[in-house]
Amino acid sequence: MRKHRRLAGYGAVLLAFAMVATACGGDDGGSSDELTPVNLQLQWVAQAQFAGYYAALDQGFYEDEGLDVTILEGAVEIVPQQVLAAGSADFALAWVPKALVSREEGIDMVNIAQVFQRSPTLQVSWADAGISSPADWVGKKVGNWGFGNELEMIAALVQNGIRDQVEVVPQQFDMNGLLNREIDAAQAMIYNEYAQLLETVNEDTGELYQPEDFTFVSYEEEGTAMLQDAVWVMADWLADNEDTAEAFLRASFRGWVFCRDNFDECVDIVLQNGTTLGESHQQWQLNEVNNIIWPSPDGVGMMDQAKWDQTVQTSLDAEFITAAPSGDAFRTDIAQAALDSLTDDGVDVAGDGFTKRTVTLREGGE
Repeated sequence: MRKHRRLAGYGAVLLAFAMVATACGGDDGGSSDELTPVNLQLQWVAQAQFAGYYAALDQGFYEDEGLDVTILEGAVEIVPQQVLAAGSADFALAWVPKALVSREEGIDMVNIAQVFQRSPTLQVSWADAGISSPADWVGKKVGNWGFGNELEMIAALVQNGIRDQVEVVPQQFDMNGLLNREIDAAQAMIYNEYAQLLETVNEDTGELYQPEDFTFVSYEEEGTAMLQDAVWVMADWLADNEDTAEAFLRASFRGWVFCRDNFDECVDIVLQNGTTLGESHQQWQLNEVNNIIWPSPDGVGMMDQAKWDQTVQTSLDAEFITAAPSGDAFRTDIAQAALDSLTDDGVDVAGDGFTKRTVTLREGGE
């Protein structure tokens, strides 16, 4: 296992800032033997949601591209778009609707790679609650995490004309509110919080809860799904650093291909990078994240115009933004160049033959 580049929590940012300030003024400076330091800001802590980036670091793919990448973990109070705008990161991961709001507020950021192809967001309920669609939320308590994570849910309320008929309540970043029956429909990512339910022991049976104990509303199926994890950069930075951006994407795409084709090793890489979640949970998470990414018919990281349009229109309908973003809100040429070079090297960047695994969860995700 190649452990060449460093990782950093948010507390290590100051050192990385100083390095970026001296080395990221453009693509022309420095000798060919030097690595260009760049920072990647995650949306959350180390977990398989970001496995491809950790794999690219671990396997030396970034170094192969001449990059010294520092991965900055996220937290509740960290907004990747703001970190990017402050110049404290060169690349940031963010959901598209959140970024569209930030763009409208004046942050000139550009989507250069749409890695997640489908939405993993669910609203989960107890099976005995009789909830199978947003219409069943009327008069119920529907939880969300806030911080922009509620956008798909609000869009579903608007689409169904029930925005004023549902009690939307704050939810912690766990499933305790649902398990304690304080929330009727709890927000969950299929790769994370939904698994937390299935890792919990049913006190009545002494066994883990099963999928049939719950129902869920999928925003992908409801038609209010919005594009999520994408790679963003500032427009002015990109103008001087297109080669660096292409190199970063090429290495990152290789990382995601590695995690598709080397499942167990990729899980191990994630576990070695400080995650607080256990092995079976990370196996579940990587399996579901791979299913969100693969197959990518046009190549990993390429934007699906129809899904972009749906995200924009849904954001407009729910009044998250007041006008459609300008045409330069996303670019595909940099990702395409990275994909072309990988294809020339014989890398399968589409994953047409991908199939999900069967993962057995253990109590507590261990």
